[in-house]
Amino acid sequence: MQRYFIPAENWAADTVSISGDDVHHMTRVMRFKEGDKVICNRPDGKAAICVIRTLDPDHITAAIVEWLNETVELPVNVTIAQGLPKGDKIDFVLQKGTELGAAGFIPFQSERSIVVWDKKKTEKKLNRFAKLVKEASEQSHRNKIPVIHPLVNMDGLIRESNNYNMLLFAYEEEAKVTAYQSFAKAVKSLGRNQNVLVCIGPEGGFSANEAETLKANGFSPVRLGPRILRTETASLYVLASISYHLEELGCE
Repeated sequence: MQRYFIPAENWAADTVSISGDDVHHMTRVMRFKEGDKVICNRPDGKAAICVIRTLDPDHITAAIVEWLNETVELPVNVTIAQGLPKGDKIDFVLQKGTELGAAGFIPFQSERSIVVWDKKKTEKKLNRFAKLVKEASEQSHRNKIPVIHPLVNMDGLIRESNNYNMLLFAYEEEAKVTAYQSFAKAVKSLGRNQNVLVCIGPEGGFSANEAETLKANGFSPVRLGPRILRTETASLYVLASISYHLEELGCE
């Protein structure tokens, strides 16, 4: 069944009110009719099977039939802080990172970021990112939509880091030495529901100054395998590794 994320104010005791872009998708793309079933998600992660009762051009009403006892969220809350990359690479990070279970994303302006977003561009992009992760969450049957945080610089990233239990950053220099910090060891130490912040640099990686700043503020540098990964690949390695250790190996 197709899944839709519905705002909290659209839920009643036994019905759901659907509006906005979802109506267009349900009527024009999916061609739903009265009596068809969909899954509706609340912002708190709870989901219900619903039956469509009425379809209007700008509004759909569905009756709640059954609440689902399900969760596909990672046992830890992983936020990816992504140094701004070139082109549409960040779209790839957001879409695939959502599929792999990220709880949130923080775009940040790194010293080596080639692109620079002005205020107008930032607002437009963040709105588009919100739509992108919503659609990716529906496609991958997530229970929650990842949070898209405002754009920050390094100072803002350090302030935001106070909200997390574990702080890591992928540092390519760790892949070049024998005595490196183990990402696997960090993952194995994670406890259920902990908040993890993982920072990924842009194409040029972190500068020496940024690396020292992160270390001085509680971030541990880790290597992501012995090879140097592209910026749009690194976060996917992180999320897939955490999923494998905590979900597939039963180490949570």
